[in-house]
Amino acid sequence: MKNFYQSCGASVIIYKDNKVLLQQRKDNKCWGYAGGRVEYGEVIEAAAKRELLEETGLIANKIVLFDVFSGPEMEYTYPDGNTVSIIDIVYLCNDFSGELKPQASEVLDLKWFDMEKIPENLSPHIRPALSRFLEDFIKRSAEQQKSRL
Repeated sequence: MKNFYQSCGASVIIYKDNKVLLQQRKDNKCWGYAGGRVEYGEVIEAAAKRELLEETGLIANKIVLFDVFSGPEMEYTYPDGNTVSIIDIVYLCNDFSGELKPQASEVLDLKWFDMEKIPENLSPHIRPALSRFLEDFIKRSAEQQKSRL
């Protein structure tokens, strides 16, 4: 029997030097940013930092709220057939420490991607946030370039 449920997620987009860190998920082989379900009673910011540490080995020194993503484009059917409607609270982080260490049970690979060369096979439910982050980042970079001239 397939289940349908709603889940609150906390995620972190890690970036530095015009690159973004993505992880290749074990369940669907697609790329995405670090994140997962907020545990009962857990503070959302703490959940985002916990998920980042568990999945990547990185410690977020400072995270900034990016936005909350929900709605039809956030529905996802896992390979086991269960469908979830995700409310994803996404943070940004470029102040972190630690060494990359993929979580063996969930992550196949961790890789830094140039922001203009993101892989095509992204997990569907991370596309809205990652797309907007990349658009905003590239726009800000272009504005900074113009101001230097």
